[in-house]
Amino acid sequence: MKKVIVIGVAGGSASGKTTIAYKLKEAFAEDVELISHDCYYRPHDDLTYEERTKLNYDHPSAFDTELMIQHIKALKRGETICRPVYNYVVHNRSKEIVLVHPAKVIIIEGFMIFENKELRDMMDIKLFVDTDADIRLVRRILRDVQERGRSLESVLNQYQNTVKPMHEQFVEPSKRYADVIIPEGGHNEVAMSMLMEKIKSILGEE
Repeated sequence: MKKVIVIGVAGGSASGKTTIAYKLKEAFAEDVELISHDCYYRPHDDLTYEERTKLNYDHPSAFDTELMIQHIKALKRGETICRPVYNYVVHNRSKEIVLVHPAKVIIIEGFMIFENKELRDMMDIKLFVDTDADIRLVRRILRDVQERGRSLESVLNQYQNTVKPMHEQFVEPSKRYADVIIPEGGHNEVAMSMLMEKIKSILGEE
């Protein structure tokens, strides 16, 4: 298989990373596969639901990043992978899997993907979506309550206890690794246009 381009899209929780990732996938269709770091939360079958609700899901150790790295290497070799599925309602990995096929461009999306050096070094392009903290909090509340079945109280408690401090400790400092910082995420049409032209240029070099 020809060279595979790996694009990392990082940024704070609810910053607009997914919007950018899906716009790129839509633009390049079958040439692109998208993998979210959130799918690789570690399973905790040994814990009760109440115990799982108390875990810190905003720390690097919450993710099975080693498995994600193995999967990306496999995709770059032209192999199909079995991506895990995470269930936010029960705070545990699902028994389901999703087949992900090799593609010319692999987009990795997640707030903690720049923290791991081995994963970071696999990326040809590193993007950081920079969005105001107040906007991210509002988006997170709406998403977690409406889409993930969370209570408002649990969302706010998690934000105060782990999301905000972990963002300041791990996510914000990782911005220095980015090749491009995109204010306003997918709504930044100038940045999106430049990014798409760059990807077209790389693909055209094959």
